[in-house]
Amino acid sequence: MKPPVDAAVIGIGNEFRRDDGVGWAVVALLRDRVRQRPLPSGTVLVQSDGDPGRLIEWWEDARLAIVVDACFPPSPHPGRAHRWCSVPDGTLRSADPGRNSTHGLGLAEALCLGDALGRRPRRLVVYAIEGADRSLGVGLSPAVACAVPRLARRIEMELAQHSAASAGIWPTE
Repeated sequence: MKPPVDAAVIGIGNEFRRDDGVGWAVVALLRDRVRQRPLPSGTVLVQSDGDPGRLIEWWEDARLAIVVDACFPPSPHPGRAHRWCSVPDGTLRSADPGRNSTHGLGLAEALCLGDALGRRPRRLVVYAIEGADRSLGVGLSPAVACAVPRLARRIEMELAQHSAASAGIWPTE
C-alpha cells in the first residue's frame, strides 16, 4: 500500500535528451536539498517518463500535484518558466498529434484519461521550462540549467504555502 500523499512533485522527462531532462533535474535538486530544507510532511518527489498510467498513480490521492516538464516552442527562450494552475471545471485539449516530443503520450493525455477514470489530481500546478536542445545526450543547456535552482526554490515555496493553507494558516490561490 502506498503511503498517504499530500503533495506530489513529478518531474517528467528523459535525462538522455538534453533539456528534456529538466523535470528530472528539478526533482533531483529538491531531493538533494531536503536535508537542509525539509519539505512538508506527506510530500513525495517522483521522476517520471510521462507514462499516463504512472502519472495518474502518483497524483490520484494527492491534494496537490506539481508537474515539471520541458516545452519546446517554435521560438524558445531557453530557461523561461511557464506556470499553469488548474481550475475545478478546467478542460485540457490534447497536444497536436504531430507535436515533437520525446514522450509518446503527454500530460494532456494523462489528464484526459484521469478525467475519464475519475482520477484527476484535486489541484494541479504545471511548470513548463522552455528548452532549446532535445538531441541525444546528457546535460542541460546552460540557460536551462540556470533555471533549475530558481524553479526548485519556487516549488519549495509553493509546497510551504500549500501546507500552511492545509493547516488553516493562510488561504490558497
